[in-house]
Amino acid sequence: MDIFPAIAVLGPRQCGKSTLIKKMSEKWRDSIYIDLQNQEDAYKLSEPALFFENNSNKIISLDEIQLMPDLFSILRSTIDQNRKNGRFILLGSASRDLVQRTSESLAGRIGFIHLTPFTAGELINEREFDLKRFWLRGGFPDSFLAKNDDDSEIWREQFIRTFIERDLPQLGFQIPALQLRRFLTMCAHSQGQLVNLSKLADSMAVTHPTIRRYIDLFEQTFVLRTLEPLEINVKKRLVKAPKVYVRDSGLLHRLLSIRTFNDLLGNPAFGSSWEGLVIENILTRASDWNAYFFRTSTGDELDLILEKGKERIAIECKASTAPKLTKGFWRAVQLVKPRITYVVVPTEEESFALKENVWVIGINELIHKF
Repeated sequence: MDIFPAIAVLGPRQCGKSTLIKKMSEKWRDSIYIDLQNQEDAYKLSEPALFFENNSNKIISLDEIQLMPDLFSILRSTIDQNRKNGRFILLGSASRDLVQRTSESLAGRIGFIHLTPFTAGELINEREFDLKRFWLRGGFPDSFLAKNDDDSEIWREQFIRTFIERDLPQLGFQIPALQLRRFLTMCAHSQGQLVNLSKLADSMAVTHPTIRRYIDLFEQTFVLRTLEPLEINVKKRLVKAPKVYVRDSGLLHRLLSIRTFNDLLGNPAFGSSWEGLVIENILTRASDWNAYFFRTSTGDELDLILEKGKERIAIECKASTAPKLTKGFWRAVQLVKPRITYVVVPTEEESFALKENVWVIGINELIHKF
C-alpha cells in the first residue's frame, strides 16, 4: 500500500480475503467497503467516476471486482488524476483473467497479493496446532475451525457445490455442473500423477482442448495446481507431462469421500495427499522460487525441485515417520545435483541427516527455511 495506488488481493472463495480487508479497515481513518455481489453496493457504482471523485480521500475496497470488468479502465483514469498510493483495494476470486485485465489496464499502478487458505506456517504458532486435523480438513478457515470433522465435511461439500453451480457461472463459465464435478473428482483420483489428457478426454467423452480448458479454469480459480517437469541435460529420457494436484487437502478428501483420518490412513491416496499438502504449503512460502518435479522414463524421481538463480533444492515427500528411499530417489539426486535435499515426513521430531546434504525433516521445521 506504500508502493502502489491499487492493490489486488487474489485467492479462492472463502479463504478470508474479505475478512482480512475488513479487519485491516478498522485501523484506517476513512475507508469504504463495496461488495459487488450486493445489488445495493453495486448500485453505488452506477456512476463510478463520480463515486471515486467524491471519495478521493478514502481507501476504497472493491470486493468481487471480476464481476464488473468495465471498472478497470475507469480506475486507470481515476488513478492517473490522483496517484496517491494505497487508495484502492481490489479483491477477486479468478486469477489469470483478473491478473491479465488489471495488468493491461493498471500496469505500473497495481501490486498483487495472493491469499491462500490457512497454511501450516500460519497455524504452527498456535499452541494447539494439530497436523492431522489440518491435513484432514484442509486450510479453509470455516472447514479447519469447524466444531468437528462431520461439520467440516458438510462445509466442504457445500463449498464444492456452490463453487461449481453458482460461482463459476457468475465468472462466465457455462459448463454443466455435473461434468465439472466429475472432472474435479477424476483429478482428485489423479492427485500427484502425470496429466494424461487422452485418458481424461476419453473418460469424459470430450476433446483434448476441452480437458485443457477445464484444467485452466480450475487453476485460474485456485482449486488445482499443475507442476511442470524439470528439464536438464541428462542422457536419460525425461517425462514431459505436468502433474496435477487439488491444492487444498480438505477439498481433495471430500472429493475422494475420505471422512476421518483413519479413512485417510487406509486410502490409496494417503501418500499423494501428503505430497500435495507439503507441496502446497512450501510453494505458498517459497513464492519467489521456480517449482518443478523431476522424473525419468526409468522411474528416477523427486517430488519437488525449487530453483532460484543458480541454487537448486530437492524435496521428497514421504507419509511415514520411517521413510524408505528407493534407488530411483538416490539416482535422481545424483542427476539433479541439488545443494540440499529434504525428505519431508509427518512428524514433529527434530530433523536428522541420512547422508551429506540429505535430511529427513518435518513440515513444521521445513517451512521456516523459506
